[in-house]
Amino acid sequence: MCNALKHPTRPRASNLRLQAPLSSLSLQTHILQLFSLRSKPTDQAKGKTIPNSSSSCPKMALETLLIKVKTAITNSFDVVRVRPSAPKPKLLKKSNVGVLAFEIAGLMSKLLHLWQALSDKNIARLRNESISLEGVQKIVSNDDAFLLGLACAELAENLRLVAKSVSRITKKCDDPNLRRFEQLFDEFANWGPDPHGWVLSLKEMEARIKKMDRYVTVSATLYREMDELTVMENGLTKSLKCKENESTIFDLQQKIFWQRQEVKYLKERSLWNRSFDTVASMLVRSTFTVLARIKHVFGIGQCPAVLSLTRSLSASAAVHPSDSKIEEKKDLGNDRFFESNSKLLKPPETTLGAAALALHYANLIIVMEKMIKSPQLVGVDARDDVYAMLPSSIRSLLRARLKGSAGFSASDPVLAGEWREALGRILGWLSPLAHNMIKWQSERSFEQQNLGPKTTVLLLQTLFFANKEKTEAAIAELLVGLNYIWRFEREMTAKALFESTNFNGILNVRKSS
Repeated sequence: MCNALKHPTRPRASNLRLQAPLSSLSLQTHILQLFSLRSKPTDQAKGKTIPNSSSSCPKMALETLLIKVKTAITNSFDVVRVRPSAPKPKLLKKSNVGVLAFEIAGLMSKLLHLWQALSDKNIARLRNESISLEGVQKIVSNDDAFLLGLACAELAENLRLVAKSVSRITKKCDDPNLRRFEQLFDEFANWGPDPHGWVLSLKEMEARIKKMDRYVTVSATLYREMDELTVMENGLTKSLKCKENESTIFDLQQKIFWQRQEVKYLKERSLWNRSFDTVASMLVRSTFTVLARIKHVFGIGQCPAVLSLTRSLSASAAVHPSDSKIEEKKDLGNDRFFESNSKLLKPPETTLGAAALALHYANLIIVMEKMIKSPQLVGVDARDDVYAMLPSSIRSLLRARLKGSAGFSASDPVLAGEWREALGRILGWLSPLAHNMIKWQSERSFEQQNLGPKTTVLLLQTLFFANKEKTEAAIAELLVGLNYIWRFEREMTAKALFESTNFNGILNVRKSS
């Protein structure tokens, strides 16, 4: 009967089931249940007769409920007391550039070179010296506007190649604006908008140049030290395999330890431990600024972004003076900036560049220059080697020039002197273009592709845009002159030997008589 009396007054099991921690609403509900249980009239209060043995059952149920509620409240406060604060959002660690630091240092070096090529000093030299070279005027072009257009096109093309590499770096950035660099740079090149203000002022750019120069220097040092560390580690591995003296191994281990410390220090100072966003920001802003400088220097378009880059009136006047044939392009229209410059760099069919002979002719001219300086040292084999280097077009010219001169005697010292003077004059304007061609090509070889050019040689200063017929005529003239003075030197040497032999014979006859 005790159980039967307990059921009408017992709260439902679902109401007694407490979860920790309890919410404030759950606590209020259980407390209300408690008070409702205590205030609910018992059967005894209603006049019903209940045996004394069963009167303790509701009391026990009440005590049990009180204990559970007390325990739940205590646990709830304990949980609230030790509950940690709201978890902070985890900051994603930005990845560092790591081994790409060396490639990025190469890009910075190229940007430094481009900025240097656009300095006041180099722009003045371009206007007053480079396009005024005698060789350029003779076999490339005497149109200053065309030559300056070639210079602008080459600088723009170099910047385009750098920007293409920079865009690959920006793809790894977290900043969405940096990831859109390729699109924004193309829009800035074509129409001039700079929505993010990436074009730096002159003062800011000069500070950025110094910073990038330090990064390039430290990265080059890091590369050398890492290479040396690799050599040391390989040496230690070899020593351990050969079981060399323990003292030698210990010394090598000490050297490796200090070398690793040096590498670690250089990584902290170099680009190695910089994030992609930090590095890309420097590259992007510098690329935008260099392009703005190119447009300003060569008078292409007039966008607000380039106004802060005005270095001096002389720098601007040095490139597009009022009496020049260059017409400032106020609006590029539908012609895209880089595409138009790439078309301009395509050599015409009448040039050595189109015939793929520029580098070959440069080597030929340098070989002939050495022979002309010392014709007496040229042997028959060397002469045959030079002839083997000649293409069919020059051989035809040479045969036509030497026709009818077979068996002639090159014994006139006056004519030999005149030929030397003529060859000197030709080499005076042709040789610089040949040397520039070799220098330009070597700086763009596979081994040097990650390093910036060491000079400011432009294609217009080489044989790339040289007229093929004019260049071959000059080379044929050099060969004709070289042929004469080579024969003259051989005949003079033979004559001297003959006279010396005769003189010795006469002396011998006199002695014998």
